[in-house]
Amino acid sequence: MEELLMSESSVLCSELPAAAGKVGRITLNLESTLNSLNLEMVNLLQAQLDAWRDDPTIAAVFIDGAGEKAFCAGGDVQALYASAIASPGGPCDYAETFFAREYRMNYDLHTYPKPVICWGHGIVMGGGLGVMAGCSHRIVTERTRIAMPEVTIALFPDVGGSWFLNHMPGNAGEFLALTGASINATDAIYTGIADRFIGSEHKQAVIDALCKQGWSASNEENDGLVRSVLRPFAEQCIGTWPAGQVEPHMASITALCDGDNVHQVIDNITGLETEDPWLAKARDGLAHGSKLAASWIHRQLWETRHASLLEVFQAEIQLATTVVRHPEFAEGVRALLIDKDRKPSWSYAASRDVPGSVLDSFFTAPWDSNPLADLSRGE
Repeated sequence: MEELLMSESSVLCSELPAAAGKVGRITLNLESTLNSLNLEMVNLLQAQLDAWRDDPTIAAVFIDGAGEKAFCAGGDVQALYASAIASPGGPCDYAETFFAREYRMNYDLHTYPKPVICWGHGIVMGGGLGVMAGCSHRIVTERTRIAMPEVTIALFPDVGGSWFLNHMPGNAGEFLALTGASINATDAIYTGIADRFIGSEHKQAVIDALCKQGWSASNEENDGLVRSVLRPFAEQCIGTWPAGQVEPHMASITALCDGDNVHQVIDNITGLETEDPWLAKARDGLAHGSKLAASWIHRQLWETRHASLLEVFQAEIQLATTVVRHPEFAEGVRALLIDKDRKPSWSYAASRDVPGSVLDSFFTAPWDSNPLADLSRGE
């Protein structure tokens, strides 16, 4: 019988008995906001991961989201907005605490010693993608919709985006980061942010199969057991994958991102004349987005292209802190999510208008010590 550790909570945690050992289950449980992460949820996630890391009875962890619409649609951006406008220029206590704790949780997922299975069904955006990307067994379904559309609100693809975007084939990561283009399950597997496609109708059967296992005391053996459980479900679904967008468009993506500098790349994309609906939507995402944000997105990816996972999260907390203290972020959120007029008054009309000193300021440490300076577990 399932042992429920937390009920009526924004994060549900339970322990599922298996033939030997247990499977820990974490469900993001704010269906009304598409399971968007807030500070409470991050703290609950972190606490449960910490408890199960050292619990010898827990062999694996399964993470999913409540409802059928979304695994997790991102972070609670309106709470970040409230923090930003309450303290213009910073420090923005809630937002900065949220980012630091969220990134710590993301890093712990990437380096977690036990197998972690993520059921990435429905919308997986922003902070949700950060959770999924860090798991060791990432499942996507026919309804998975993934995007990192931060350019539209003057943020950047964080939560480890500087890591997984830079590890995508060719220029795919750069293109997705600059445009906020939406991708599906097939794209997720091609770009390396998901591992298996399994139809959503198999979810309970997957959980049941995990609970039939006689788990080992060895994390490595348990990782293999998870693979053996998931493999037949994935094999059943071969031939049912949706048509991908990224791989068929790689030649275009390569050409569009082939510029002498970020300005030319932006010009290539925003100047694209095409009847292709996916490319046209990607073009419009960048065209309507913040050109200041596009500049720091491009620079962040470039500066972290050879960085370790540890260095990535330390770089991201620095950029997130400087970004949330700048009015461009608040204006982007206002226009898209608060007033919803979709008419942001961006600081600069074009990336060429951004002074070098202004861009440099986002990559200058705003404090004496990086909040994630101690982030070293697993490295």
